[in-house]
Amino acid sequence: TKMRIFAKRLFSRAALLGNAALLIVASSLWLPSAMADAGQTLKLGLAGEPQTLDPHRYNLRLEETLLNDLFMGLTTFDAAGEIVPGCATHWDVSEDGLTWTFHLREDLKWSDGTPLTATDFVYAQRRLQDPKTAASLAYFMHMLHNAEAINAGQLPTSELGISAPDATTVVMQLAKPYPYLLERLLYPTAFPVPAHVIEKVGDAWVKPEHWVSNGAYVLDAWIPRARVALRRNPEFYAPAAITSVHYIPVDNEQTAYNRFRTGDLHVIGSFPAAELPGLQASQPEKLRLSNLLSMMYLVFNTTTAPFDDVRVRQALALTIDQEILTERVLKTGNRPEVTFTPDLVKDFDGAPLPHAGQPRKQRVAAARQLLAAAGYSQAKPLEVTLRHVNGIDNKKANLAITGMWRELGVRAKLQQADLRTHFAALREGDFSVAWAGWVGENNAEHYLSLLQSSIGNVNYGRFSNTTFDQVMAQAQQTADSSARNNLLQTAASIAVNYYPVVPLYSNAVRRLVEPSVGGWLENGRDMHQSRYLYWQ
Repeated sequence: TKMRIFAKRLFSRAALLGNAALLIVASSLWLPSAMADAGQTLKLGLAGEPQTLDPHRYNLRLEETLLNDLFMGLTTFDAAGEIVPGCATHWDVSEDGLTWTFHLREDLKWSDGTPLTATDFVYAQRRLQDPKTAASLAYFMHMLHNAEAINAGQLPTSELGISAPDATTVVMQLAKPYPYLLERLLYPTAFPVPAHVIEKVGDAWVKPEHWVSNGAYVLDAWIPRARVALRRNPEFYAPAAITSVHYIPVDNEQTAYNRFRTGDLHVIGSFPAAELPGLQASQPEKLRLSNLLSMMYLVFNTTTAPFDDVRVRQALALTIDQEILTERVLKTGNRPEVTFTPDLVKDFDGAPLPHAGQPRKQRVAAARQLLAAAGYSQAKPLEVTLRHVNGIDNKKANLAITGMWRELGVRAKLQQADLRTHFAALREGDFSVAWAGWVGENNAEHYLSLLQSSIGNVNYGRFSNTTFDQVMAQAQQTADSSARNNLLQTAASIAVNYYPVVPLYSNAVRRLVEPSVGGWLENGRDMHQSRYLYWQ
């Protein structure tokens, strides 16, 4: 199958370089530990404060960034963002695509020196699906046999489709074909966790004094609102060049930019858009600009009035102009999107909003008629609170959206919060309409699955449509990639008519990186493991 060919290609590419270099396959800029720093700490700006460092309880992109330094799964990515072998050196896939056999490196260890074996991966997946773990992203691994039933409390975790026939072999039995498995294994939900520590100290295992992990770094200290300090893991088979890394929470772009300018931070994830022209002219060597596999969108809470009425959702969607938003308001290189699957996703043509391409005047007129039919008028205007994450760009974008809504006589106000608080409210359904974002995989299903009724609380708006769910389920039973994509296309075409979300744009990343930091490569995932970096 296509996936088997891909697996063999990855393994062959790695095997050419030998086991010692397995994890640095496509990183020509990686330097061995002999070139390590003389004790200087790499300081990286983080978009906010992490809520957890438990791979099974994480939910935020910033937590994923940290966890990729602390852990490694069966697969990982190189400095260029390409999928390469991780804890597994290679794998085999059955002809029906349902049985995946991963062969582990023989020199794997936890940071406390304890051998890491296949049973650790079995333990981790059982823990992820255990309802007591309350993992909001447990569905990421629901392709495993019996995973959904276990997660629902209907079967014991021992019935999960994963086993360890020996210390260096992990076998995954899938309930249905999943051609994106190698990519899905990149996420913290597929990382091993230290059973020997968790069984001893419970949830306290994530505290620095109990910390044990298997990545290039280990947790040294976590001082809320100040820093998450990592130190090099001496047990990692390919020691990182930089010995000490500090992630500094800075949820304000201006603050991050100021700290970068003073030398307090070596890398920041974003800066005020107004600074871009000046930086392009004066300090282009520090700029790192790239497109990101992502989708920023508005989501409606479809379970509560007024957004349980599709006419209201459609009316507000009709007045939003994605091109005005990106080209006149934000002006940061973001790509306008009218489909819920980003244009960057390969081999897939998304389903555009039904009104895409219509003149704005025509759309606004139709929106007024829809609101009138739903019972709203000048005497009884629609009142809306739009939740969003704080930040200059987010405020500008959402102010522009509420301005577009005012053309309909809608009374709209903004409610902002930090990243952590905002997405906690979305998961709890505590909103009427909200800005949301999803950064992730290079396949359409990763985005469309957010609208499945069975997906859990990351279906923030609790959208539920039987026909859509049925087509998605059929796609998820289909092994052939082309046929699967055709079904996903059908599902997308169904959902878009109900306006559960309004796609806005995919992000353009604008980072600043000090020239003294080597090994930084732009990639569509915008993931940069610290182990690939070095001082130059």
